[in-house]
Amino acid sequence: MARKPAPPNPYKDTLNLPETAFPMRAGLATREPEWLEAWKAEDRYQRLREYCAGRPRFVLADGPPYANGSIHVGHAVNKILKDVIVKSRTLAGFDAPYVPGWDCHGLPIELKVEQKLGKAGRDVDAATFRKACREYAQEQVDGQSADFQRLGVLGDWDNPYLTMNYQVEADTVRALGTIFKRGHVQMGEKPVHWCVDCGSALAEAEVEYEDKFSQAIDVRFRVVDDIDFLRRFDGIDGSRGPISVVIWTTTPWTLPANQAVALHPELNYALVELEHERILLAEDLVEDCLARYSLGEGHIVARTKGQALEGLMLRHPFLERDVPLILGDHVTTETGTGAVHTAPGHGQEDYAVGLQYSLPVENPVGPDGRFLPDTPHFAGENVHQANGHVIDVLKEHAALIVAVKFEHSYPHCWRHKTPIIFRATPQWFISMDRAELRADALKAIADTEWMPSWGQARIHGMVVNRPDWCISRQRNWGVPIPFFVHKETNRLHPHTAELIETIAQRIERDGIEAWFQLDPQELLGEKADDYVKLNDTLDVWFDSGVLHSTVVEKRPELGELPVDLFLEGSDQHRGWFQSSLLTSVAMRGEAPYKAVLTHGFTVDEKGEKMSKSRGNVVAPQEVVSTLGADILRLWVAATDFSGEMAISKDILDRTADAYRRIRNTTRFLLGNLNGFEPAEYALPLEDLLPLDRWIVARALQVQGQVTQAYDGYQFHQIYQRVHNFCSVELGSFYLDVIKDRQYTTQADSHARRSAQTALYHVAEALTRWVAPILTFTAEEIWELLPGERPDSVLFATWYEGLAPLPEDATFSDGDWDRILEVRTHVARALELARNEQGIGASLNAEIDLHLPADSTARSLLERLGDELRFVLITSEARLAEGAAPEAAHAAELGDGTPLGVAVHKSEQPKCARCWHRRPDVGQHTQHPELCGRCVSNVDGPGETRRFA
Repeated sequence: MARKPAPPNPYKDTLNLPETAFPMRAGLATREPEWLEAWKAEDRYQRLREYCAGRPRFVLADGPPYANGSIHVGHAVNKILKDVIVKSRTLAGFDAPYVPGWDCHGLPIELKVEQKLGKAGRDVDAATFRKACREYAQEQVDGQSADFQRLGVLGDWDNPYLTMNYQVEADTVRALGTIFKRGHVQMGEKPVHWCVDCGSALAEAEVEYEDKFSQAIDVRFRVVDDIDFLRRFDGIDGSRGPISVVIWTTTPWTLPANQAVALHPELNYALVELEHERILLAEDLVEDCLARYSLGEGHIVARTKGQALEGLMLRHPFLERDVPLILGDHVTTETGTGAVHTAPGHGQEDYAVGLQYSLPVENPVGPDGRFLPDTPHFAGENVHQANGHVIDVLKEHAALIVAVKFEHSYPHCWRHKTPIIFRATPQWFISMDRAELRADALKAIADTEWMPSWGQARIHGMVVNRPDWCISRQRNWGVPIPFFVHKETNRLHPHTAELIETIAQRIERDGIEAWFQLDPQELLGEKADDYVKLNDTLDVWFDSGVLHSTVVEKRPELGELPVDLFLEGSDQHRGWFQSSLLTSVAMRGEAPYKAVLTHGFTVDEKGEKMSKSRGNVVAPQEVVSTLGADILRLWVAATDFSGEMAISKDILDRTADAYRRIRNTTRFLLGNLNGFEPAEYALPLEDLLPLDRWIVARALQVQGQVTQAYDGYQFHQIYQRVHNFCSVELGSFYLDVIKDRQYTTQADSHARRSAQTALYHVAEALTRWVAPILTFTAEEIWELLPGERPDSVLFATWYEGLAPLPEDATFSDGDWDRILEVRTHVARALELARNEQGIGASLNAEIDLHLPADSTARSLLERLGDELRFVLITSEARLAEGAAPEAAHAAELGDGTPLGVAVHKSEQPKCARCWHRRPDVGQHTQHPELCGRCVSNVDGPGETRRFA
């Protein structure tokens, strides 16, 4: 049977019911794009720059995403965090410009264009290929830019920096020229990470490590002069048989390039006699090695330190050459034999120790990963496929002891996911030690603030151990290395520094094609035939690494170096943070940043990495089209981004629930400020009722916590504190208590104006607190707040209308906390009574509070007098004498004071206007349905409130 509708309330028009245009349902997914269009039409970013002109400057430099593919949730996290910081710094009174940008050169774009046009130089000419790369990169920039703007990220989107802009390309060449003039650039034939599929050297940041099975082999290197060898030992116990030094390696294919065997100078080495031979092993590894070899029992016949064997010669296991025993601190006893096969052309440590001994840097492997035609035994073979053949050749020469499968971590190309090789090639390097770059960079690291603090140790460890930076790439789409090298001497042209500036001017006009199409005679005249024009391009990490020079120093709105902050994912300690550090130190002797902040990576709610195969990918485009960008932004802010950031549909749904709490709180504030003109109706803070004065003071405390958290980049603390303020202090206490006063007292009464004044101050502050995070919602609120105000909340600063409680306040902050604590226990008792006594709404109840006569809590509640019932939202509230009845709800306050709450169902008639059950309802002939308080508010002078 359908319920009858409630009869119309004849007193409804006498109530001050809330009214607002702020809808309960946000509709963010459909409304946010409309706001974006409006902000774009008014050119809000440029207007903000004009408004903030003259303020102290705060610059967050934007690390460029790569212009390839749609943005993923990791991109969204990064851009949202940057936007939150920039907007919070703006509200803190800074001029905080934000210039977004993109990394536009490099192999991934080349690969995409290759899929469409074919290889440059084979299927299409290089100039056409580069033109297609530029067009493709621009398409990707346009798509990503639209997605970033849809997230509510405010920046100079009409004038971003692109590393492929002609001016940036030219200034990148100039940066190289500066580093060259300061003595950091050199050519060398050094081993570099080489991807056979890319056909190019790889940067450190382009290498990732994955487990791989390799053939691990133990190989004999026969001692050339046994007598000289044995002299190096203290004494020999009558041993006999040929002598070999045994090495262990997981890269058999590198043996054709072997130039030495390295021992550690301080390790103890043992000469082990077997049935038919003697072998040298690190003493600590003898037992493990003999178990692996299955050569029968052996015993140690002599011992010596590694340094005693330096300079002795060994026979290469299958080539016609002798190689020396050398010493190196890189030799360990973690695995192997304690003797390390050394091929300077195929390993950085091998190259470094080879320099000390002037070893040849031989590289018999071509750029396609095949052995060169003149390589004995293995000509034309792919190095990875040649391992089996190497083992066969070792067996033929009786040099192989054992070969087993071995699983280990091995470097792979991060694009092709294929194993890479180390091969020595003529490349250009920024030397880490030639002009003290490493030492200066380590000092700059120490002078920088790293957040989290472990970032300092991480990047310090990387820089202190990193090899020279190979900056040359054998690619088409990139900023050229505009060098002329003498054909005979391999030396750079003596006027290289001047030529670089001339070339930069041409690139400024025509882009990088100006170099690739250049006829050397135009610059070198008759000497052109003596020089080779390089066609190598710069490592893309150099492009982005010199943005401090090509972008920050060139754009007046970004001010001076160092900038205030770099913010990227934690993987950039080996990427952009480091390339920026090294180039800046090389150019000007200091880091380009004052502080570096890192964020973690996104995972699903189980902590697993996101992948399409797992089906756990959360696309930001889908989130904003269903829930809205503000929900995604709130999730970012609510998550401690210093570690892994878990995201899923369920997590976002919970975030949407939290958003609704904040939104509903704000809706109540706006609804009760309808018709309130601050200039006309706002009361001085000292005239507010104690409860209203308290919520303003509490808002000041929250603002202090919020602004401190923004300053410290602890955004999850902001979310927690604001959400708690809306849920506890406001939602569960203050707003609940003042409803009666707001709705039932006379519209212009002191009691109502006091509450409205407090609500106004809270709303002004709250809107600013959430503005950096809920960027769309804050602007929506801002438009509906009463009073004169600028067009955007970003044209404001943290709210200054709040103030602490005076020292002589009627109720202290601690008093209100104690009252709130009592109210929480009463709410629990009422909930139990609803279930057990069927009392329904709390206004149907009367309560008796039992507290010790001498307790602070009782004294405090006595001061509230009749207003205690309004604080507890019951029709009657009494402080009872004596012990609480057995049926009362028992509790204990924080200071140990016992509290008993006895709940009774009220038998008094219900007022039709305020719904309180009072004994004086029906005693007024003109308004028989009203209580005396409501009669006074309708026809009389109105009620007064002292406290709440």
